[in-house]
This record gives sequence, C-alpha cells and structure tokens, in this order.
Amino acid sequence: MSAFKNRPLVIATMHHKEKVIAPILEQHLQVQCFLPDGFNSDVYGTFSGEIERNNSPLNTAREKCLAAMKLTNCDLGIASEGSFGPHPSYLFIPANEEIIVLIDDKNKWEIYARIIHTKTNFASEEIKSESELSSFLNQVHFPSHGIILKSESEIYKGLHDEMKVRKLFRQMNIRTGKVRIETDMRAMHNPTRMESIQLACEELLKKINSLCPSCKTPGFVITRVETGLACSHCGMPSNQIKSKIYACLTCGFNQEVDLVTSNEKADPMFCNYCNP
Repeated sequence: MSAFKNRPLVIATMHHKEKVIAPILEQHLQVQCFLPDGFNSDVYGTFSGEIERNNSPLNTAREKCLAAMKLTNCDLGIASEGSFGPHPSYLFIPANEEIIVLIDDKNKWEIYARIIHTKTNFASEEIKSESELSSFLNQVHFPSHGIILKSESEIYKGLHDEMKVRKLFRQMNIRTGKVRIETDMRAMHNPTRMESIQLACEELLKKINSLCPSCKTPGFVITRVETGLACSHCGMPSNQIKSKIYACLTCGFNQEVDLVTSNEKADPMFCNYCNP
C-alpha cells in the first residue's frame, strides 16, 4: 500500500529471517528492507536456555522491533518471536507459535499477526547411547535441521555434521554420563520454522491490506466471533458460529459480518441440548 512505498524497513533479526520476510514485504508493500548492524536478539531470550525470555512473545517481538528501529534511526520495523510446546487444543501434538509485529512510528501504527503451526520438528531429550543419538537425529530431519548438544557445563549449537555430532557426544558422555540433545530452533538452522515465519508474514500482510472502512487504517481484523445459531431440531442456541466481528484498534469502529443466511439452522451436533 502507498503508505509504505519506497520507505526503508528494518528487520530485527540476526538469524536470517530476512530470507523469507524481505521478499514478501518488498514485493507487496514496496518497502526497502535492510538489517541492523550490531543487533543482538539473544538478549531477549534464547531457545537453548542460557537467557530466559522474561516477557510475552508479543511484547518480546515488540521490544526487538523498537530496539532495531532505534539502533538504525528507522521509523518502520518488523520483528518476529517463536514459541514451542504442546498445541493449545491438542496437547499431545507439538506446535510452533509465531508472532510477527510491524511498527510504523511515522503513522503510529502497530499491526501484528499470530499463527500456530503443527508442522515442527521441536524435540528435546536426554540421551546416554549412540543408538539413542541415531534415533533422535532420524526423527528431527537432521542434517538439514541443526541440533544442540549440551550438559551442565557445555553447549554446542548449530550442529549439522554427523561426524562432529558423534565425536562431541562421545566426549561429553565420557565426562558427564548423560547429554541433552535438542533441536536448534533458530531460524537459520531450522527450515521448518522458517516456513512458519513465512506463513506468519503472509498473515500479517493480509491484516495490513485490510483497511478500516471508517479511518482507512491498516489492521481491520476479526476480534471475536458470535455463536448461537439456532439448532435445526430444538431451536435453542447452539455453539455454531453465526458471525464474525471486525474491529479497528485505532478508531474503534467495528462491523459484524454474518456467516449464515437468515433462515439457516445449526446441525444438532453443535447443540448442547440435543448433543450435551
């Protein structure tokens, strides 16, 4: 959109996220992406645990973005933050949550997007034998995806060479008797996570291109849904969604969009009375 055309945009990363972010934004927003020299995102937390993340994912992404903007004296920036763990709805499935935030200090806009992606190789376990090592490497798409070896006193990141991994494991195992092996979730060592970052960036672009009908500000997005479509059997309100509410976080304008026709009814399977 014209508000961003030909403006420099700093990408707050040291992990090569620009490889998927820059092409999307340069093509669709016509910005000029660049990286901040001397920027260290590890101070906001590391996946390997040496530095704990002390803030929420959204606030961490915001902090990184603002820091890179200040460092480069740029009024337009973008940053992302990933989290890994059990899926919030399907607890036995690992998931990758990616949050990406764009801050435009010139126009006083902040727009962010969030996705939860179940395609991830996220894993961590303690191993004591080379057979356990081999099993782990096979399940996490090594060597295209890097791994981390660590003990209480040592840590080796970004490992992609099997001979080196096995040598380090033997040395560490002799000294400690146990070694923790983890997937390296930094973007440049994890192509699967890079895909998630790209998806989050594409979702952000949708929000940027969704303008408020009232004030024309980007980021006119769904803020909640309304359930209660009448059951076709008993007529009572069901759990089925009947409309979505879009809202502008800048001017407060909101709009309800019906997802069903006026005479449409819900399947009884969504009814708490017919299907308790």
